[in-house]
Amino acid sequence: MSALVSIRNLHFSRGDRAIFNGVDLDIPRGKITAIMGPSGTGKTTLLKLIAGQLVPDQGEITVDGQRIDQLSTKELYALRTRMGMLFQSGALLTDLNVYENVAYPLREHTGLPESMIRKLVLMKLEAVGLRGARYLMPAELSGGMARRVAMARAIALDPMMILYDEPFTGQDPISMGVLVDLIRRLNDAAHLTSVMVSHDVPESMSIADYICVISGGKIIETGTPEQLSASNNPWTHQFIHAESDGPVPFHMGAPSKEVDFLGIDE
Repeated sequence: MSALVSIRNLHFSRGDRAIFNGVDLDIPRGKITAIMGPSGTGKTTLLKLIAGQLVPDQGEITVDGQRIDQLSTKELYALRTRMGMLFQSGALLTDLNVYENVAYPLREHTGLPESMIRKLVLMKLEAVGLRGARYLMPAELSGGMARRVAMARAIALDPMMILYDEPFTGQDPISMGVLVDLIRRLNDAAHLTSVMVSHDVPESMSIADYICVISGGKIIETGTPEQLSASNNPWTHQFIHAESDGPVPFHMGAPSKEVDFLGIDE
């Protein structure tokens, strides 16, 4: 199976803190790949590196045969029109209604007439079940509806890939179920490649074809949901099964209790 995204020897730091330290990863075409791990492990940073919003300190990121760090600004913008992005907050433009939010990338990146834009917008809203919400403002939407409008906007230009940043965060069980189903159906119907960053284990494992677990700047393990569920890796086992203690300790490093409570020098 060919890879749409290929990452080799990726190093990236923020100040003195190493986020990634020699990561190798292939993201297959036409599949849903979930990037999972605890908060603060660089999952969203990885999406930004794939999209060219950040530049690696070392290593290569290739998307559809193009080295991200070697593209000109014009070439990078052209590649980004083939990527949809669903931000964690939805990031809808608050002064525009639902219709105008979905129409925005079409007006920005195409020269299509308004009659064609109208049809495309209504098609995308129909795909997420919100054609009837076209005139609502973002403030009038529930959290789940806002996330679905953001999905309609993400697929407006018929991208080859969608990057999902924590799509299930803050959703009630019904909205979460709708989003899980939508991600799977959109990926299959439009022959997309989906990269989904999440720490919601049950939802991600129910729809992902492949899962990559990261921590401490490294890839801990990759595989299908079934393979990771049966993994003997203690770190993977702790994360997948939501255990409170293990390789990721319950107690954060601190001076000994004698030092803190009794003032006894070590």
